[in-house]
Amino acid sequence: MLFIEDLLPLLWYSGFREKARFFKESLLQSMANTSCESSELEAACRDESSALVLKLIAVASILIAGVVGVAIPLVGKNRRFLRTDSSLFVAAKAFAAGVILATGFVHMLNGGSDALNNPCLPEFPWAKFPFSGFFAMMASLATLLVDFVGTQYYERKQGLARPIEDQVRVGSDVPEIEAGVGPGQPQKDRNGKVFGEEEGGGMHIVGMHAHAAHHRHSHPHGQAACDGHVAREPELEHGHDHGHGHSHGFGGADEDSGVRHVVVSQILELGIVSHSVIIGLSLGVSQSPCTIRPLVAALSFHQFFEGFALGGCISQAQIKTLSATIMACFFAITTPLGIGVGTAISSFYNPYSPGALITEGILDSLSAGILVYMALVDLIAADFLSKRMSCNFRLQVVSYCCLFVGAGLMSLLAIWA
Repeated sequence: MLFIEDLLPLLWYSGFREKARFFKESLLQSMANTSCESSELEAACRDESSALVLKLIAVASILIAGVVGVAIPLVGKNRRFLRTDSSLFVAAKAFAAGVILATGFVHMLNGGSDALNNPCLPEFPWAKFPFSGFFAMMASLATLLVDFVGTQYYERKQGLARPIEDQVRVGSDVPEIEAGVGPGQPQKDRNGKVFGEEEGGGMHIVGMHAHAAHHRHSHPHGQAACDGHVAREPELEHGHDHGHGHSHGFGGADEDSGVRHVVVSQILELGIVSHSVIIGLSLGVSQSPCTIRPLVAALSFHQFFEGFALGGCISQAQIKTLSATIMACFFAITTPLGIGVGTAISSFYNPYSPGALITEGILDSLSAGILVYMALVDLIAADFLSKRMSCNFRLQVVSYCCLFVGAGLMSLLAIWA
């Protein structure tokens, strides 16, 4: 005969199992491909022949905009005004970063929230928890992890590929550090590594900032630092070093920052491509010219500047021409390909079914998290906290204006798309 103390664990376990079973059944039911009525706009403005013509126009327009946007930084990187270190490029990249930031916050996150809170989905569990914000947060944290691991991997790979005597410590702006003597020498661990330095000789961006803060007393401050920085630029442009051990310019930093740009370009493309598939499918399955017409201009605008930002990162990464071309082409064809697939399945695909809404909502939320992280950390912060920006007031004003205008215009497009 069992005592009551022996029955309590059994009762608790059976109750937990019942709740788990109920949650599983609700989730499977919500994923079922049941029908849900389309919006009033779709029903009132349905015209398959006109919609097909607009889809073909959208494919051509978005493809051209994407190709031109991603090609400008790649083709023009050797031109004076389109080089990745020119002021015009920095300002244009700030505008593109604003577009990507608004895409993540205003378009993708809002779209994911609308899809996961759609009345076609059962109230449990979708109305009981803010899944869109949760998925966006998890995507941002996962992007941070991939960014960190990827940067370390490429730094070590680059360090192993170079001879020991040719390895340069990133962020080493103090002569005493390079010579290995003097009172300014940084503390080393038991293995003799400088704080923040990786195995292969590279230094991660976090270590760079800590290292710079540690030696800030030995650098000139204010206008003196900027004057030295500006004076060094002509020598860098002509490739003269005169045997000087360190530089306040961009030459040495750019060589090693190319490693980071490789990671940035790949993660940024992942975020852009994932949401390009969704918006392409959404446009392709629609049979309403009233819905498609404003999307053509909005998506072309947004594809151009996303392509420009991605092309700039690829150009700064200085990867091989074939790899850069493959990345650019993959970006350019993703949205048109999504439109084509959506058009092909539009006869039997129901975008308002629970399964479609859940898939769209999750992917939109994940894309939002990736794009917001990339825009804030790897595009905006990387440029706006740089020495070049802090030493050029005119460039600061122009870049901030471009950033806010880009974010504002992309947010404004949410009225139509």
